[in-house]
Amino acid sequence: MTRILAAACAALASALVAAPVLAQSPGAMQSAPDRFRNANAHAVEADWARAPVAEQEVVTKGSVNAHGQTLRYTATAGTLTIRDDAGMPTASLFFTAYTLDGQPVGRRPVTYLYNGGPGSPTIWLHMGSFGPVRILTDEPVVERPAPFRFGPNDMTLLDQTDLVFIDMVGAGYSRPLGETPGAAFWGVDQDADAFTRAIMRYTTKYSRWTSPKYIIGESYGTLRAGAVAYNLESQGMALNGVVLLSSIMNYGVRQPGFSSNYIGLFPTFAATAWYHNKVPNRPADVETHVQRAREFALGPYASALAKGSMISDAERASIARQMSELIGLSPEYIDQANLRVELSGFRKELLRDRRRTIGRLDMRYLGMDMDAAGGEPEEDPSSSAITGAYFSVFRDYVANTLNYKTNVEYRMSARGLPGFNWNWSHRPPVGGPQTTPNTAIDLATAMRRNPYLKVLALNGYYDAATPFFSTEFDMAQMMLEPEVRGNVAFTYYDGGHMMYTSREALEALHADLKGFYEQTVNGGAR
Repeated sequence: MTRILAAACAALASALVAAPVLAQSPGAMQSAPDRFRNANAHAVEADWARAPVAEQEVVTKGSVNAHGQTLRYTATAGTLTIRDDAGMPTASLFFTAYTLDGQPVGRRPVTYLYNGGPGSPTIWLHMGSFGPVRILTDEPVVERPAPFRFGPNDMTLLDQTDLVFIDMVGAGYSRPLGETPGAAFWGVDQDADAFTRAIMRYTTKYSRWTSPKYIIGESYGTLRAGAVAYNLESQGMALNGVVLLSSIMNYGVRQPGFSSNYIGLFPTFAATAWYHNKVPNRPADVETHVQRAREFALGPYASALAKGSMISDAERASIARQMSELIGLSPEYIDQANLRVELSGFRKELLRDRRRTIGRLDMRYLGMDMDAAGGEPEEDPSSSAITGAYFSVFRDYVANTLNYKTNVEYRMSARGLPGFNWNWSHRPPVGGPQTTPNTAIDLATAMRRNPYLKVLALNGYYDAATPFFSTEFDMAQMMLEPEVRGNVAFTYYDGGHMMYTSREALEALHADLKGFYEQTVNGGAR
């Protein structure tokens, strides 16, 4: 009898496990999704697309004709597992590395590259700039839908250095691991720490400790670069060079009530007015007009803004007139803006007579709004013009050329994910904690520790997201001694935030970076 009862109970238990979960009462009846979650939780969890704790690696071979030679390379797509100080795995960072074949690994330069956001994967640098393949953009126009123009990049930087492109945690294929939340990486210092660990992990895994080492950051990636450079120096990795592409290292200048951002944007406004032929007595080259704007911005304009409401009517009218001649807006508009022209207003107003707006990342791009009379643009045409091409091509390239197969979705951004609320506080190596970060302080500290470290800032004239004059300002505030100050250099291009989308600018970029590597690859010896 006991055996029969036990068998019956076992059968009933088995049936209950196999059957859908039934409600206790009609009022508590569960929906089908609820029943699915409750009864099949383990099955669902087993089918989740998770980043691997064990590091992945897929190796392929390729070649590209560039700079008068055939460059044969090995492409490695995979993941780097970073761990906390106790050795616990915390995140899996996706990377793609290109290494030139037949070179001594220990002496061959290696460069770590990343985009910014914060929240962006490193798809823009990977597919648009220095890798052996690239989206073939040129003029500032909207890219047509598929088939996209994509092919070998004869301006690749692979002739100078091996290249390692890394995605931030939460973007691309990079993910937190185990119980570690994404928010543990979503902040200035947390993010810099993750990249520091990833770079050190790659350096160890692939035996690159004796290689000349560089980092290239774009946009927010330049702010990251300042902190990462200091972190690496503090952990025994001496860098040869840091490249800042479209820089923003100091967010403090953007606080309301300060005039620094208006001053920083002014020469970019002037360059843009020159490009769109909105300047009276237009000089033949943009640099001549930009230099006039620089001098005005640092002199009469800065003085006028500092006076605030104490400025006289006569000086206010004079400043508005001079601004109009340099940036192409009417004196009346400038006066109504209290001499403080906002970026969104400039983008809407400059070509209002043509019923066109202009871009933010690249002010050469034109947009059309539903409301031509509105006060600000509806979108950034320089972003939407190329996004589809980049993400479509990369998804095909990584799966079918690099042969990296995964069920993990390639995220266009970490923004919008649960817990993504960027922590902007920063603790620099000198001074007190910051609520708005300025990692130029970190970079300056790294340069004082390593006086051979060279820094190259690459700037687009038409970039309003990270204006070149603001970069000049940030670098000037690093308070480097004269013998180190010369380690910082600037170059300028006829392009925007991603100046490499222009063929002409990309050629100039390669020439400038070739010189930079030749100067620094031997440890910066003079």
